[in-house]
Amino acid sequence: MNASPMDDPARKDKKLLQESRKLYLRELNKQLQQLEPLLAGKPGPDAAKTIYRMVHSMKGSAPIFGFTRIGAAAEKLARLWEWAADAEDDRGDTAERFFESIGSGRKHMLELMMEKELYEREMEVAEPGGAPQPAENPLSGSRLLIIDDDDVLRGYLARRLVLDGYTVDEASDVETAKQLLYERNYDLISLDLMMHPELGYELFAFLKEDPTLKWVPLIVISGRNDVQDKVRCFQLGADDYVTKPFEYEELSARIFSLLRRTKNFEQLAFRDPLTGVYNRRYFDHQVQVELQRVRRYPAAISIVFIDIDRFKSVNDTYGHHIGDLVLQGLAHLLQNHVRATDLLARFGGEEFVIVLPGSDGANAVKLMEGIRQMAHENPVAHVEGKPFHITFSAGVSTWSDGLSLDQWIRQADAAMYDAKQQGRDRVVMYEEKRHAAEAQPAPQQPVARKKIVIAGNDPILRSILGSRLQQLDAEIVEAASGKDAYRHATSPSTADLCILDRMMPDSDGFNVLERLKSERSLHRGIKVLMMSERSREEEAAKGIEFGADDVMIKPFSVVELETRVKRLLEG
Repeated sequence: MNASPMDDPARKDKKLLQESRKLYLRELNKQLQQLEPLLAGKPGPDAAKTIYRMVHSMKGSAPIFGFTRIGAAAEKLARLWEWAADAEDDRGDTAERFFESIGSGRKHMLELMMEKELYEREMEVAEPGGAPQPAENPLSGSRLLIIDDDDVLRGYLARRLVLDGYTVDEASDVETAKQLLYERNYDLISLDLMMHPELGYELFAFLKEDPTLKWVPLIVISGRNDVQDKVRCFQLGADDYVTKPFEYEELSARIFSLLRRTKNFEQLAFRDPLTGVYNRRYFDHQVQVELQRVRRYPAAISIVFIDIDRFKSVNDTYGHHIGDLVLQGLAHLLQNHVRATDLLARFGGEEFVIVLPGSDGANAVKLMEGIRQMAHENPVAHVEGKPFHITFSAGVSTWSDGLSLDQWIRQADAAMYDAKQQGRDRVVMYEEKRHAAEAQPAPQQPVARKKIVIAGNDPILRSILGSRLQQLDAEIVEAASGKDAYRHATSPSTADLCILDRMMPDSDGFNVLERLKSERSLHRGIKVLMMSERSREEEAAKGIEFGADDVMIKPFSVVELETRVKRLLEG
């Protein structure tokens, strides 16, 4: 469809304005080049009048083309040089006033140069086929904090970084910076050292001693090019050091490199390699961050524990490969339906956890009911054309003042087990009254300690597992042979759980397993978890066939082992 006659003049006017703006910036560059020798040359009324005339002209012409910030900077310079309009050759104070105006106007001259550069960049970004758009920055959206008491430089950096696709906040002093750091999460901090009333050094301890901030990359920007000062900053925790004056392109490259390195590290250290969501390590750290924020700025926050129903039967029936696909599918479903501010992590095995800042219990239950319904309607995985549907049970707990982190997590975990007990495939809100009796058992009926036997040929592995499971407040007994494993499991008191390694000196784990299960009438309460080598995965199926309650393939995550042990002891 052809453009209407009304459209053509508007398009031509817009094109003409763009061409005029480009032409003005080219001419402005020439004028600034002419100003340089005048400002550095011999003082005199003629030079002063020329400088005044040039900046006065910029003040009036720049806003005509939409360059209001250039006009504002030129106006500040024009005021400083206004005295030159009436200067005479015989005035003795001309040189003194000349140098005074240069000194006072240095900041405004820098501002004018920066604004000119910013407008050039803005026009490049806006022009089709011009400079890359911010959205093409792979780190677009990263939030940066610029801390500097120089309004001109800080504003320039903030606007340039926004043009490069970042989200940028500004702070002109240490206290403002601290307030912003309490309120928001940042991916990188830029810090000027020489600030007023407090120096930037005051922030080092604040940043590096706070567990929620010490991993945020920090770039120091300083007017001091002193080796000892650089060494001191790096020792205090700086990740990079840039000396003023600097080229923006160099600073931008350093910021990009630091952000990319941090993201890569996060991917390796804080992401679950199977599902891509956050892992237990990151959850343990970040949930503390969220609770600190709630304590400072009270607001609702809820946690959800999610466990796939009958996941063991999926692995047993279809194999671990299908089980992995199911885990990936559920993680994808959860990730796509939580907010960017929510924290989703794989807690261990088939368990996931979500922290929902700003959500009370009712909203958390509503969200999970919606996701549960989606799991009903759509398979979480397809293998060779076969769809795999799953259900899950979820427990919700809302944090309240005075509740410890461990108590909060246990409440959500207890609600999830309530969901299992009520028939699975449901979302249950933690109710304090229901669990009050469980939380405070009668003194005359103390809960007996569980007994766990760890049997295997490797003393190091036995020791590691024993140390890890000590926190369960259980009696831990180690056995180096199959004979000892059976003896400890059956006397003087029957074990609650026996962890059997496949390889043992006198008899392998299968012999002990077979003996325990054949005497089921005598030892029906003993649960058995088999450990087998990865190269012997076929033996995992054999373990289930012989009656093992669970099987783990070495090497395995000790955290996952702990999760499975808890499940077996509580089941």
